[in-house]
Amino acid sequence: MTSFATEIPQDVDRRRVRAVEQLNLLDTPREDRFDHITRIARRVFNVPMSTVSLIDRDRQWFKSAQGLDLVEVPRDMTICQTTIARSYTRPTDPALIVTDASEVAQFASLPGVGGEDGIRFYAGFPLYGPGGHPVGVFCIYDTRPRTLDAQELDAFKDVAAWAQRELERSEDLVRAAEVQRELLPAGNLAVDGYDIAGACVPAYAVGGDFYDHYRTRRGVIVSVCDLMGKGMGAAILAASVRSALRGVSRALDAATAETDLAWVMGAAAAQLADDFDRTARFATVFHALLDPATGVVEYVDAGHGLAAVRKADGTVQRLAAGGLPLGVAVDGGWQSQRVTLEPGDMLVVCSDGILDLIDESGTNASAVLPLLASQAGGPGQLVASARGLARSAAPIDDVTIIAVRRAADSGGEP
Repeated sequence: MTSFATEIPQDVDRRRVRAVEQLNLLDTPREDRFDHITRIARRVFNVPMSTVSLIDRDRQWFKSAQGLDLVEVPRDMTICQTTIARSYTRPTDPALIVTDASEVAQFASLPGVGGEDGIRFYAGFPLYGPGGHPVGVFCIYDTRPRTLDAQELDAFKDVAAWAQRELERSEDLVRAAEVQRELLPAGNLAVDGYDIAGACVPAYAVGGDFYDHYRTRRGVIVSVCDLMGKGMGAAILAASVRSALRGVSRALDAATAETDLAWVMGAAAAQLADDFDRTARFATVFHALLDPATGVVEYVDAGHGLAAVRKADGTVQRLAAGGLPLGVAVDGGWQSQRVTLEPGDMLVVCSDGILDLIDESGTNASAVLPLLASQAGGPGQLVASARGLARSAAPIDDVTIIAVRRAADSGGEP
């Protein structure tokens, strides 16, 4: 009997499952855009069953199932896990066509295969997600042995391509990504005596992180925000946080000399209180004001905890947090703190999306930040490294980083 490979290397499958999670589709309600595909497939190929499914760590979950009364099945009891494995070994010919599954030893014992009214014919085509990983399968099934002729095979691939486009396109996520991109600075800010670089690499299906930098009369503002949640809602609320921080920070120019960034955080929290209450969300924020002439950085850390300074001698100073995230309380106990960037020092702030890429538990900030900050090179190289890491590891959360380095031979701006 014919035999098909089903094994996927563990490290490869781990990245593949992360790509599945990035889609943000698992356990979501049925959608007509997918049901339309499976309804059409049943008619075009004259088959009783058609599905679009995602292959998770230990289950096959059906986004659409026509002719099958199923929500999910164990992964190891499916033919589709073989289709997923085949996409790695035969990337140019990934379609799996099985004329009679009851005649294939590894399929014959699966539930629903063989027997009266059981599955005999199977055709599956892998669907791909972030990083090019196979995340799901478009399938048609029949209760009688059959095959696809050349014309039918072309049509099958065309319908699979339709399913692929729908998998890639979620209007909510597309709009969230667009909003998120608009939040980011158009380029790196030019400040004499300093090198500034930042990046936000959005995961396929999330929104909410942002970084920011701009001038005020008092100096240069640098911010990183990580808003709880994903999708369009997170992106919209992140836009509100950005707007509030910018508005209040610029108002600081006209305030008294005694007014500090803790006041800024409190004023922004007051503006956003209703939005956070209604959405039941919160945001961690690192918000700083750099005086280019002296190198003094005044900052407030609202529950963020992911900032450090790499000193010119290579040592790393982790900056202490000083209050609750925005949205937890109107008075979050924020404290204005200071650190001085001496010539050659670099401030590094990131979001927790980087934790997932460096630390398997996704929680060990104590180990991750010094590792990040101690990398050789300036802000541009550090940011490029973070981008490369995000591209290679398929993040399940946005990866945001900003770095500010004071030139070794600079006294700062006059």
